[in-house]
Amino acid sequence: MAENRLQGNRLMVHGAAEAAQAQAGGNAAMAASPFDLARLAATPLARDPYDHLIVPGFVTAEGLEDIHRDFPVLDKPGSFPLMEVSYGPGFARLVEALDGPAFEHLVEEKFGLSLSGLPTITTVRGRCRASDGKIHTDTASKVITVLIYLNPAWEAPGGRLRLLRSGTDLEAVAAEIPPVAGTLLVFRRSETSWHGHEPFEGQRRVIQFNWVTEQRWIDKEVRRHRLSALVKRLNPFA
Repeated sequence: MAENRLQGNRLMVHGAAEAAQAQAGGNAAMAASPFDLARLAATPLARDPYDHLIVPGFVTAEGLEDIHRDFPVLDKPGSFPLMEVSYGPGFARLVEALDGPAFEHLVEEKFGLSLSGLPTITTVRGRCRASDGKIHTDTASKVITVLIYLNPAWEAPGGRLRLLRSGTDLEAVAAEIPPVAGTLLVFRRSETSWHGHEPFEGQRRVIQFNWVTEQRWIDKEVRRHRLSALVKRLNPFA
């Protein structure tokens, strides 16, 4: 009997140690997160002109410092799949947190949907062309679009994303988001999720993350980008 009690106590101590270790690991992960998840949790879902969340200061000051240092070097405009660019550990932590369970759970809770099991894709932009920003809704394969802006400051009148009530009028503005560092935008893609911005040319850093309906759409996008990059290398004027 005494031996059984001793064995039981050993198991309890071992279990308590494992639980404490797991909790410590969880606390460390939260501390290392580049995101202010509490700020997102406290932000109510807006429904005008379509379901969305705007969270200034979503990326912490410490996270921004690392991300600015380790952001991919992109000297060309366009959207680049993450596997096609190189970046440092600070930026990698942002990507990992975006595709992590804590962020996914909050987005599910806010939008009242299940994202578990859906494929995800991350793309990044570093520069903007004057022709960018035309009104669009995003492709139908996207379920939720996440944008995190990473520009230290923004004084230009152009390049400020507008959530629109019209697919033809850039002045039908419901909300306008300056692309300043740490600002988060999340919206539910629909046939009326119109958005765009006034022309801007120059550095405009943004990371885009999407839950999508099927993996084959991601594979198609990666192939399209690689073909486009090959054509540009062979003919820079294409």
